[in-house]
Amino acid sequence: MHSTPLAYLITIRCYGTWLHGDPRGSMDRQEHHQYGGPKIGPNKKIIEAEESELKHPPFVMTDGQRAIVERAIREVCDHRGYQLFAVNARTNHVHAVVAAGGRPEAVMNALKAYATRQLRQAGLLATGVRPWSRHGSNPYLWTNEQVARASDYVLNGQDEKPFDRDAPRQHTR
Repeated sequence: MHSTPLAYLITIRCYGTWLHGDPRGSMDRQEHHQYGGPKIGPNKKIIEAEESELKHPPFVMTDGQRAIVERAIREVCDHRGYQLFAVNARTNHVHAVVAAGGRPEAVMNALKAYATRQLRQAGLLATGVRPWSRHGSNPYLWTNEQVARASDYVLNGQDEKPFDRDAPRQHTR
C-alpha cells in the first residue's frame, strides 16, 4: 500500500439534481458522512425543504454541455499535469479518475472551474446559473486494480451499481 493514493475517483453532481432525502440516499456532514456507511434515507420533507432553497432550477446537461465539460476536464488535466485515466459527463453528474499531487478537493475545484468557464464561453451556461453542487465525492484509489476498476466503471458501468473500491469488478453484460 502507498502512503499517497495513486488516483481519485472524482464525482461532481450537477446543482439540484440529488438533494438530501432523495430515495437514492445521500450523505451529510453530521452522522451520514463515511464512505460505505449509512446514508440519509428517503424523506419527502427534507427534499421539499431543500427544493425551496434552490436559487434556480436543477442543472441538467445537454449533449453539447457534456462534450464541453469533458473537453474542459481533459484541458485542465493537461495544463496542470494531472493524469486523467477516465472521464464521463452524464446529464446530472461527472465522473473522472485523476492522478494528481495534492488534495482531491483542489483537483475537483479545478475541474469545476474549467468546465464552468468553458460552458459560459460557449454560451451554454447563463450568468447566475450555478452548474455544480457545493461538494462532491472523491474516494482515494490506492492500487492499480482500484484505478482500473474505477476507470472501467466511469467508462462502461454507469448503469450498474456504484463503484466499490474493495469489491472485485463483476461484468454482467
